[in-house]
Amino acid sequence: MVLNKKKISLIFLVVIILGGFLIPENMTIPVKGARSSDWNNKSFWYEPWGKSGVHKGIDIFGKKGQELNSSCNGIVIYTGSNSLGGNIVIVLGPKWRFHYYAHLESISTTALSFISSGDLIGTVGDSGNAKGKQPHIHYSIITALPYVWRIDSASQGWKKMFYLNPDIILRD
Repeated sequence: MVLNKKKISLIFLVVIILGGFLIPENMTIPVKGARSSDWNNKSFWYEPWGKSGVHKGIDIFGKKGQELNSSCNGIVIYTGSNSLGGNIVIVLGPKWRFHYYAHLESISTTALSFISSGDLIGTVGDSGNAKGKQPHIHYSIITALPYVWRIDSASQGWKKMFYLNPDIILRD
């Protein structure tokens, strides 16, 4: 059998996608010293929630300046800021999941850095729309490969195919 460029490209793509599922997650709670009691386990998909309508993550509370570590192995794909999240870091981790950390006081990593679970990426803060509120990290997990069976009739329920509940994944 002769393989043409299209078949080789397709095989390469399949290997890359499957490879992402083989990398161990080694998940840890990202705020150093935090436990599951440091967030509200009912805050995922809570509504009403400001401009976004529903809360698509959890807020892990800590002290301003407390260490924020990567919750998984991965590649830092973005560091920067926006008006809602303030200082943010996005990590592409195993299983093609994006780990979004918002409201940081400071960022201690750079884009395109390879990191391991537990590596320092910044500090807890109150930047963005959390200014003046109790210091915390907004933590979301977004899958690049949609889980269509998770869609339901909740507000913005179709988005549940992309957002995973960090409370369930991080439970210690």
